[in-house]
Amino acid sequence: MDIFLYAVTVIFWGTSWLAIKFQLGVVAPEVSIVYRFAISAALMLVLCAAARRPMRFSVKDHGFMALQGVCLFSTNYFFIYLGSQYLTTGLVAVAFSTLVIMNIFGAVILFRTPIGANVIAGAVCGLTGIMCVFWPEVSNFDLAQQGARGLGLTLIGTVFASLGMLTSAWNQRRRALPVFQTNAYGMVYGTVFITLLTLVRGSPFDFDPSPAYVLSLLYLAVFATVIGFWSYLTLVGRIGPERAAYATVLFPIIALALSTWFEDFEWTALAGGGIVLVLIGNAAILTKGNPFKTAPLIPKG
Repeated sequence: MDIFLYAVTVIFWGTSWLAIKFQLGVVAPEVSIVYRFAISAALMLVLCAAARRPMRFSVKDHGFMALQGVCLFSTNYFFIYLGSQYLTTGLVAVAFSTLVIMNIFGAVILFRTPIGANVIAGAVCGLTGIMCVFWPEVSNFDLAQQGARGLGLTLIGTVFASLGMLTSAWNQRRRALPVFQTNAYGMVYGTVFITLLTLVRGSPFDFDPSPAYVLSLLYLAVFATVIGFWSYLTLVGRIGPERAAYATVLFPIIALALSTWFEDFEWTALAGGGIVLVLIGNAAILTKGNPFKTAPLIPKG
């Protein structure tokens, strides 16, 4: 089951990079985020109602759901989309891959999770591999230009993403909240927050009726968000945020495969070696002992 969840996450999030490319242009990034999560939240609520899932939770539970939603379903995307205006896709992928390190230390602080040597070695190996794959862009990076702003915005977004994922792990382990309903409410709270932020910024709620924009929006809302976040956050609760986060190092490889087909990405020996390092890092983190053994939930405190 966990291997399936991991594969679903990598595939849908790996292909989402290409879909996001079709979202940029006519519509402001934050407005596209509003559309995406409004559709996802509505779909999640409909699915919860159709499945007759219990939807009543305490005020405190809603507070944790809101924290997860604001961090994971709005704020992180807002900063990463802004950073993407100043950085290439490769540099964004490199910066976002630091999520692995953030989740490792976040898990230590929140859950007293011991850091295994295999996790550290795998993370370092994977991040080194990503650096090798995108080395032409990394080597040409110039902090003196707009790059510093883009890097800073992307890292801020990554911090919020990590906080959101750690909050999800907390909600599952410490508060025993179900992933599906938590995601539904979290997306509602995230959509409200990003809508208010968009209004404050004065961004117009334009819409691009082109097939490329509409189809990519639906793909992001349904597959990358509803299914992708369900599979990933379920995985976070089962194997821990530090190990699940390695998917964020692996899914840029899927994005590169698509880039080869659609954007004529040129492979080099260094890029090929980087892919090997990413795969080795993946094996180091996930295959020591019985890596996909379900972790027991910590009793609700």
